[in-house]
Amino acid sequence: MPVRAVPEPSGPDRPVLSAGMDKTLIVTNDFPPRPGGIQAFLHNMALRLDPGRIVVYASTWKRSPEGLAATAAFDAEQPFPVVRDPTTMLLPTPRVTRRAVRLLREHGCTSVWFGAAAPLGLMAPALRRAGARRLVATTHGHEAGWAQLPAARQLLRRIGEGTDTITYLGEYTRSRIAPALTAAAAARMVRLPPGVDEKTFHPDSGGSRVRAGLGLSDRPVVVCVSRLVPRKGQDTLILAMPAILAQVPDAVLLIVGGGPYAEELKRLAAQTGVAESVRFTGPVPWEELPAHYGAGDVFAMPCRTRRGGLDVEGLGIVFLEASATGLPVVAGDSGGAPDAVLDGETGWVVRGDSVEESSDRIVTLLRDPELRRRMGERGRAWVEEKWRWDLLAERLRALL
Repeated sequence: MPVRAVPEPSGPDRPVLSAGMDKTLIVTNDFPPRPGGIQAFLHNMALRLDPGRIVVYASTWKRSPEGLAATAAFDAEQPFPVVRDPTTMLLPTPRVTRRAVRLLREHGCTSVWFGAAAPLGLMAPALRRAGARRLVATTHGHEAGWAQLPAARQLLRRIGEGTDTITYLGEYTRSRIAPALTAAAAARMVRLPPGVDEKTFHPDSGGSRVRAGLGLSDRPVVVCVSRLVPRKGQDTLILAMPAILAQVPDAVLLIVGGGPYAEELKRLAAQTGVAESVRFTGPVPWEELPAHYGAGDVFAMPCRTRRGGLDVEGLGIVFLEASATGLPVVAGDSGGAPDAVLDGETGWVVRGDSVEESSDRIVTLLRDPELRRRMGERGRAWVEEKWRWDLLAERLRALL
């Protein structure tokens, strides 16, 4: 249920600046060790800003002893302070707003970056009254869903009015969100997608080691790296495997990641009769992800839009990480996923619910090493040209 923004509590109108240095307060629910693409986006951006000018106010991932220990260990490693709220989900309540205002003043912050515009951007007016001169709110796939619901649409409009800039991932998310904003707020929108660390994701990332460890050294591998949820389309890949195996008998599907859909996917592989050709790794530490991408010959994630457009892919950073690793990609057509593929150059976009289109494209790639090489090299070059973190972090610095 949408949460109403509240007025900023009484107190001084301006923060006390520390050491004459303007700082940025990042307010977010999406920060590691909580896993996910948005979390990686925010963390990578924060690491590329001046650590002496960053303060993070984030929710707590898990309240279990193990979760609290993991969070404390992660926070201690960061080059900037991370202030954790005791709740697992920050909402723009009076208490959270008061604490955000207090942090803004205590640390001398003059700009605010909301890691996800909805709903935390509703705190923008209170933070502006407390002294914030620049307020930037970033949108992802879920804000595109909000824009389709009347009540949530009104809240997005208020967020646009209260902030200086709303960022968007790509043309799809912009086209869905902009109509919910005032004309003035829509005109201030700026594109800010996530980037790729091309030094971490590269063709020699250790894929042969992973293949050997899984006993796949001599087999053609289709890899999918993602959270296991219905939108991502791992079930479409499993259903495509009989057609793939009919033409590439020794092919294997490597599904990397964890999530609530895991058991259902394993049952589907058994029911489809392809369990011997589908491998599940379960959750993989972030530092091992580049090698798992590299274990594949083809990357595929036929993501699809669900729930009448409310469950949609905002961009699909995994396609770009695969491209940086030198793999051709097969992407679903959900939301902004096509923005992460040069169709026909770095891979192909297919209908996310089409088993036939997925199997046809995957088989074509598995049977044509030269095509894989050409698409992989083009994808790597595209990432280096357009999607490096340093280029995108500079854009964020300018906004703040």
